[in-house]
Amino acid sequence: HTDSSPSPAIQAPVTVKTIEHLAGDYGLFTWPCAPVLAQYVCSQRGFVSGKRVLELGAGTAVPGIVAAKCGAHVVLSDREDNPQLLQNLRSTCTINGLGEDEVDILAISWGIFSPALLQLETPDLILASDCFYHSKDFEDILAIVAYFFEKNCNCRFWTTYQERSSNRSLVHLLKRWDMHCRCIPLEDFQDAVSIRIEGPSESKLSTHHTIHMWEITKLQTT
Repeated sequence: HTDSSPSPAIQAPVTVKTIEHLAGDYGLFTWPCAPVLAQYVCSQRGFVSGKRVLELGAGTAVPGIVAAKCGAHVVLSDREDNPQLLQNLRSTCTINGLGEDEVDILAISWGIFSPALLQLETPDLILASDCFYHSKDFEDILAIVAYFFEKNCNCRFWTTYQERSSNRSLVHLLKRWDMHCRCIPLEDFQDAVSIRIEGPSESKLSTHHTIHMWEITKLQTT
């Protein structure tokens, strides 16, 4: 069970170095959801340490890098149709001092169950920041999550979502995929730890966006 209370604050902030291309693919920019998820990951470092973690749509990989620095073995993934995204992930690991024994890179395109995805060791924890951006992708993302939930009923999915429209909702899709969602208030963890991001955007926790932190799990039937 994930501890609902924040872990004690660490003495020094966790620093993540990012490589960003502000004029390139939107996956090469650190969006406001990423630092929020990274802070939650760090606040739960006791749970995260030693876990197998998969980050979907990693982009600049801030949450995944933090998970690795908290002692998890991490797989960072992004779309296979843009090799620059995957190369960016490899370079990001290098500048953060993380080797192949700590972080793997994998091409995962949502909705495609590739041999690499099917052969992946089942994660204990799945991360995704701001991946619920285009409505057309929502079910493809949940299909991958549901696949791993079936293999490991204790797997958790931590995701941050930026509210852009009140007309979009995941409720009906979560019900369809037999998933339960718990909303975690940002004030429960955002002051517990400090994340410092060194990159072009110098991203910080944003106060100008409505961001939700969710823990999604497989619905347990009695």
